[in-house]
Amino acid sequence: MQSIGIVSTGIYIPETFLTAEEIAKKSGIPTHIVESKLGITKKPIPGPEDHTCEMGIIAAKNAIEKAKIDPAEIDLILYIGEEHKEYPLWTAAIKMQQELGAVNAWGFDVAMRCGTTIMAIKVAKDMMKSDESIKTVLLAGGYRNVDFIDYENPRTRFMYNLGAGGGAILLQKGAASNHVLESHIMTDGSFSEDVVVVAGGTKYPITKEALDQKLNMLDVLDPEGMKKRLEEKSMQNFLQVIRKSVEKSGYTEKDINYLGILHMKKSAHDYVLKELGLSEENSIYLKEYGHIGQIDQILSMELAVKKGKIKDGDVVVLVSAGIGYAWGATTIKWGDC
Repeated sequence: MQSIGIVSTGIYIPETFLTAEEIAKKSGIPTHIVESKLGITKKPIPGPEDHTCEMGIIAAKNAIEKAKIDPAEIDLILYIGEEHKEYPLWTAAIKMQQELGAVNAWGFDVAMRCGTTIMAIKVAKDMMKSDESIKTVLLAGGYRNVDFIDYENPRTRFMYNLGAGGGAILLQKGAASNHVLESHIMTDGSFSEDVVVVAGGTKYPITKEALDQKLNMLDVLDPEGMKKRLEEKSMQNFLQVIRKSVEKSGYTEKDINYLGILHMKKSAHDYVLKELGLSEENSIYLKEYGHIGQIDQILSMELAVKKGKIKDGDVVVLVSAGIGYAWGATTIKWGDC
């Protein structure tokens, strides 16, 4: 079996930012708490043209340009952005195919909330292994779930870090470097209805009354129960997917050189690094970006390469956690292999 490697990544970050001071003003939380506990100095928010799929298209063009490939070489496009996009019922991957000139590709959308990128890497790799005709795969999408945040709702305080942006990854069969090794994913359905946008689906359609009650915004239906269950499971599952991914890839946690981790509160970020025997040198805390959903891992990789934190020969682990609840990790052997 030919190896599958990352040939390039692409990122798009909107030009408009919300600062910690502005978040504090909107939420009533002191600025120093927003910065120290929530871990945000600023975060990107969408401008008038920063639509979800469109941000993914810009990031994809960036990745294609860096890889110096003809878009016609792309065999498959997986849209990894959010379901909250330009139109409610719409296959964004097909729009990407058109805009990118990927005339020989076919595409479809995948979704696992903030775990989508990790899941899509596994899906893409498995499809490439099983289908000889799929040699080059583009993963791309955008995220702007910040649109659903009500800063006056304390139940969603842990989501005040949500931002906006786009990301892309180009995978290629037979690539000589940045080999994608093994992934490990876990889900727990006991959290499946804890965090939802109540109105807008088939259960509770959008009405004037729903809008008046802000039922079209993200909410936590059982905050105390969710907090208790997360305390029992979340960090352990987070660590488990990392350890399982590196173990399945032939390594141990002691071999990890860089952890591409989603943005979460600073204490949780520090806890994960400590449990794995890592330091701040082995990761990047995205305090100037907040949480751009499933784009975090791509952004973390790009920043780490630019800062020299990822070098040839390094074992890189990308890790995610998504509402639902889902945890996932993928191990990459960086550089020429």
